[in-house]
Amino acid sequence: MEAVHGFDGHSFAVLLHVVLFAYWLGGDVGVYYASRYILRSDLGPEARAVSTKIMHGVDIAPRVALVLFLPSGITLMAWGPLGDQFFVHGWLLALVWVAGLTWLTVSLIDYRGGDTPLARLSQRADLVVRYALSAGLLAAAVYTLVATDPFGVDTNPRWLGAKVAAYALCIFCGVMIRRQLLPFGPAFGTLVTSGSTPEVERAILGSIRRCEPWVYAIWSLVLLAAALGVIKPGSTAF
Repeated sequence: MEAVHGFDGHSFAVLLHVVLFAYWLGGDVGVYYASRYILRSDLGPEARAVSTKIMHGVDIAPRVALVLFLPSGITLMAWGPLGDQFFVHGWLLALVWVAGLTWLTVSLIDYRGGDTPLARLSQRADLVVRYALSAGLLAAAVYTLVATDPFGVDTNPRWLGAKVAAYALCIFCGVMIRRQLLPFGPAFGTLVTSGSTPEVERAILGSIRRCEPWVYAIWSLVLLAAALGVIKPGSTAF
């Protein structure tokens, strides 16, 4: 992109990355806050159902941000030392965005839910992508951290390896949150249709409480990734 008043392609990539960071962390905090009302047994089922709808609606922001964080980050890499090695041809970066937007489409279909063949396929596909990315990115991050000149780059990009590791762990934490929430749906459905019982309240409370360590881990990892991206500790690139 041709520079106009100092704003070029790199500036746009930085802006997009910052916006995604803000919506990811801010949306996650909103989801967490709404979940506090779901745990309140003194509220009626209707009020708690509204909190569930708010939590689900707000969750769209971190869901989109997590997916687009990857192509956005790779776009930033394309403007750095790694770009000279791997992104000489623009089609490769375009391919990254096509893959990222495809994953986003699958994730949004899964987000809408439903009991259709497409919804079930999207849910399985989204989980496969998340498991594969968390493992693959973590492996790449470890290599970047331990290799002398990872990927032929001699500007000490270990900070980038640590940032990629943080992102990979965020994806894994998100998968674990889904696993912990599996009992929540049936329990909350029973609450709405049949009312509150000690067993239902324990199931709802236990499901959300088991998610909390993974939520706190995501917050910490997102902040760590942001700090690494700003400080770039040890980098020799100027």
